[in-house]
Amino acid sequence: MDNSLLRINNLSSGYGDFQALFDVSFCLEENSVLGLVGANGAGKTTLFKSILGLLPRDKSMIQFRQQDIGHLSANKLAGLGIAMVPEGRRLFSSLSVYENLRIAADYGRTGYWTIERVFELFPILVEKQKMPALSLSGGQQQMVAIGRALVANPEVILFDELSLGLAPTVVNDVYAAMPTIIESGISAILVEQDIERVRKISQNLVCMREGKIVLSGEASQFTKEQLTTAYFGE
Repeated sequence: MDNSLLRINNLSSGYGDFQALFDVSFCLEENSVLGLVGANGAGKTTLFKSILGLLPRDKSMIQFRQQDIGHLSANKLAGLGIAMVPEGRRLFSSLSVYENLRIAADYGRTGYWTIERVFELFPILVEKQKMPALSLSGGQQQMVAIGRALVANPEVILFDELSLGLAPTVVNDVYAAMPTIIESGISAILVEQDIERVRKISQNLVCMREGKIVLSGEASQFTKEQLTTAYFGE
């Protein structure tokens, strides 16, 4: 029985005449975390944009619950239950924390995650909820961005560079929330440059280099040395 929630087969994509992805294939299983690692320029963000239909896909098959979704727009995919926490967070700068969450909740699907549950997950946001989102620290903004994805009640969240630019203690706080998120029934693809951290939290792991998958499998089977070699190349 196929246990995959999201399946990517032979995905190639790029920017105009520049090809950035070459026949990328992997699957995300239900209630799991798939770690996606690679150096800058490996193609990780391009992969996310291609999955969401923000870049053209060449001769690929993208399936969500065994249904072809390769022709759907980002808005349609959001309605099906695929959300993204983008690199740089991209919050509405003129709106408060609460308003950022409210908009996402109003246009999202109904389900377990509410604004109140986001505040339980990230208690610091309770006292910050009336403040402009961009007045918060980087870590707090990342919590808002995660909360915004959660209140849309997706089945899959694509996390792009979750810890980028954050202080180590803040990264720990953000990652401490991941088990609760997964236990709520959400699966995740997690782009991360911290190899050891992503190896510990992921069930499966994919390493990309120069637009290609160079290593994939169960995260527990790889040593840090194997991942480092795949990450940088020999």
